[in-house]
Amino acid sequence: MKLFKGLALASTLLAATAFASHAETRVTYKSASSSSSYYQMAVQIAEAMKAGTNGDVIVTVEESQGSVQNVMEAAVRTGNYVFTTPPALIGLAQGGKAMFTGKGNPKFDEIRALFPIPSLTMHFVMRDDAGINSFADMEGKTILIGKGSFGASEGAKYLGLFGLEAKVNLPDVELSNAVPALKNGQIDGFVTAGSWPAPNVIEAAASVGVKVLSLDDEQIAATKRTKLVIPAGTYAGQDADIVTTSLPVVAYTTTEMDDDTAYQLTKTYWDQKAKMGEDAAWWDGVDQDLMGTITSAIHPGALRYYTEMGFPITDAQK
Repeated sequence: MKLFKGLALASTLLAATAFASHAETRVTYKSASSSSSYYQMAVQIAEAMKAGTNGDVIVTVEESQGSVQNVMEAAVRTGNYVFTTPPALIGLAQGGKAMFTGKGNPKFDEIRALFPIPSLTMHFVMRDDAGINSFADMEGKTILIGKGSFGASEGAKYLGLFGLEAKVNLPDVELSNAVPALKNGQIDGFVTAGSWPAPNVIEAAASVGVKVLSLDDEQIAATKRTKLVIPAGTYAGQDADIVTTSLPVVAYTTTEMDDDTAYQLTKTYWDQKAKMGEDAAWWDGVDQDLMGTITSAIHPGALRYYTEMGFPITDAQK
């Protein structure tokens, strides 16, 4: 009887060991509001992780109210928590500055970068027949910038920087109405921020005909944002590069994530990026050059992958 009990116990232990060795790695990915392109990206990443690891990594996407919330939760979340935010917010959180004043937490120092995702890219989209070829030409025109979003606040900032404050008509309308309003001639242009190519700009270019304004080097310097070039041919009728600004966005985790998981996530992301690009062109704007937008430490597991692949790494990222 003891022999049978021993065999049964051994069998149970072997089964448990086998199950553990094939157990899924669960990851929570905190993204953006469900209506945003960044939520769609998160869903794509979740699908890519499952496909690229044969189901060994399962990513659950969570909706978010914004990047600040994502960073704040890094102080209290445990396990494999991944979130997206502009790199600048990590520095502010770790320094207890701006929106993090009085909310500092030593846990913020444990935030580590994994990989860059498509940047928030400014688009100043003008109807072809509006006669707007520069920012100065926007004076007296009706431009929709929306409200309550990064694009709206950034668009308003640029109007002020370039001497157009109170010189442009700004309708109190949601940005979701931009393309219909452009088609109907109710507005002369609109401002939007998102990954490129932007779906609403694609629609406007194909159905109305638009000119997306470029910024010169002096204007870009005044914005204190990152320069970004949208290649010619990205949008219908676009025969030249568009020079604009962007706000980089990066996927982060914390030191709670083990090195092997961070390595697997990072490797699978880059391995699957081309396939994701077949479904959504915004992934085509992500390349090794975006690694330079990461201004804080990279997770050791991810760093192992980048070292193996010869990615450019700065001292601040190590």
